[in-house]
Amino acid sequence: MSTADAPDASGTPQDRNRAIAAALLPLVGGAGNVESVAHCMTRLRLALRDRSLVQDEALRALPAVLGVVEDDTYQIVLGPGTVARVTPEFEALVAKGGAAHGAQELAARGAALRESRRTANATPTKQLLRRIANVFVPLIPALIGCGIIAGLNGLLINLGWLPSLTPALAAIASGFMALIAVFVGLNTAKEFGGTPILGGAVAAIVVFPGVAKIDAFGQSLSPGQGGVLGALAAAALAVQVEKRCRRWVPESLDVLVTPTLTVLVTGLVTVFGLMYVAGEVATAIGTAADWLLAHAGAAAGFVLGGLFLPLVMLGLHQALIPIHTTLIEQQGYTVLLPILAMAGAGQVGAAVAVYVRLTRNASIRRTVKSALPPGLLGVGEPLIYGVSLPLGRPFVTACVGGAFGGGLIGLFNMLGTKVGSTAIGPSGWALFPLLQGNKGLAETAAVYAAGLLVGYTTGFAATYAFGFSPALLTEWNPEPEPQPAPGPSDDDARPTESTRV
Repeated sequence: MSTADAPDASGTPQDRNRAIAAALLPLVGGAGNVESVAHCMTRLRLALRDRSLVQDEALRALPAVLGVVEDDTYQIVLGPGTVARVTPEFEALVAKGGAAHGAQELAARGAALRESRRTANATPTKQLLRRIANVFVPLIPALIGCGIIAGLNGLLINLGWLPSLTPALAAIASGFMALIAVFVGLNTAKEFGGTPILGGAVAAIVVFPGVAKIDAFGQSLSPGQGGVLGALAAAALAVQVEKRCRRWVPESLDVLVTPTLTVLVTGLVTVFGLMYVAGEVATAIGTAADWLLAHAGAAAGFVLGGLFLPLVMLGLHQALIPIHTTLIEQQGYTVLLPILAMAGAGQVGAAVAVYVRLTRNASIRRTVKSALPPGLLGVGEPLIYGVSLPLGRPFVTACVGGAFGGGLIGLFNMLGTKVGSTAIGPSGWALFPLLQGNKGLAETAAVYAAGLLVGYTTGFAATYAFGFSPALLTEWNPEPEPQPAPGPSDDDARPTESTRV
C-alpha cells in the first residue's frame, strides 16, 4: 500500500474513521469478500468468504491497526473506542460495495467453505465456549459503565459529598445489574438460534419478585436465585422447546401455540428446577473463590496469573466470563479479574525487555513502541501476536511476570485485603476506575498497583535474563556486517614527484 492510501489523520474524527474503514476494506478482499461485520471491545470481527484474499502484511502496516488475530472470524485489533466508531463506517462501505457486487452464488459457496473450515478446525468444547462468550461479550460496555458509576458513587458516599445525588447514581448503577438476567436470556436465545424475546421472557422469571411465593425442593425461591447461570440455562432450554414446537405445530397455529408452549414449559422447569440448581452452582462458585483465595491465595494467584495467557491462546479463557459475572452479581465485584490482569503486566514487562535486548531490530522495536500504550491499558493482543509469541521464549517469561504479579494479589487476599473489579473487560491501568474490595479504595488501588509493578519488573527481568537463547539473538538481533576497508583513493594512487622517472 502506498503512502497515499494510508488513512489521513487530518480532518474531523468522522473523516478519520471513514478513512480507516476505507483503507481496511480493500485489504480484506473488498466488500464482496465480507460476509458479516461485528465488533467487541477492541476488535473488528469479520467473517470472510475467501481468506486468501486478505493482505496481512499491508493490514499490519496500517498505523490504526494494532494487530491481527485469526480465529473463527478474522479479527483486526483497532483498540477501545476506535473500533466502535470505525465499524459503522466499515459496514456502510461493505453495504455499498455489496449492493454493487451482487454475487449471491459466490457468497453461498464462500459461506459453505467458511463453515467447513470452521467445523474442521473447531472442537465442540471451543465452539460451546465461544457461544457462551458471545452471550456475555455484548454486555461488557454496560457492565463497565455501570461499574464506574458505582465506584464513583461509593467514593462520593465515603467522602460525604453530594448526598442528594448519590441515590440517583446508585439507581443508575444498579438498574442494569438487577435485570442482567433478562439480557443474558435475550442474547442466549439469539446465539443458539431461537427467538430472542422468548429467551428474555423466560429469563425474566428468574428476577421476578413473585417467585418468592413459590416453594421448590422444600424451600421458597428468592428473586434472582440462580442469576445469570439460571437465565442462561432457561433461555437455552427455551430454544430447544421452541425448535421442537415448530416441527409439529401447524403453521396456521404457530404464532399462538409455539410461544405459549415455549414460555409455559420452560417457565415451569425454571421455577421448579433450574433456579434451585443454578442457585446452588452459583453459591458454590462464590464459596470456592472465597475459600481458595483465603486459604491458598498466593499459590492460586501465581497459577492463575501465570496460566492466563496460555488460556487466551487456547480460547479457554471464555469459560471464565460466566464465573466473573456470577461473582459480580453475588458480591458486587469479581476477585479473579485483578489476578488475571497481571498476565498483561508480565506481557508489558517482557515487551520492554525485548525492546532493550533487540537494539538492532528496528521493526520489532517499532512494534513494541506502538503496542505498549494499548498494552498498558489492558489491550494485550498487539504485544502477544506482534512481539512475544513470534519470539517464543518471551511469551513464557511474560507468563512468569503474570504469575508473580498474580501471586502478590493472591497473597493480599490471604491477608484479608480483597481486590476486585466491578466489571469485566478492562485490565491494566484501565481497571483502576473499576476497583472495589472489602477495604478502602486507596488500599485496594495500592495493592493492585503493587501487583502491576511486580508483574512489570518480573516480566522484564525474566525476559532480559532468560528470554533469548544465543540462536534467537543471532536471528533477531544480528551483528552488523563488517564494512570493507576503504581502498586507496585516486590521489593516493597517483604517482608523486619523487616516484616519477
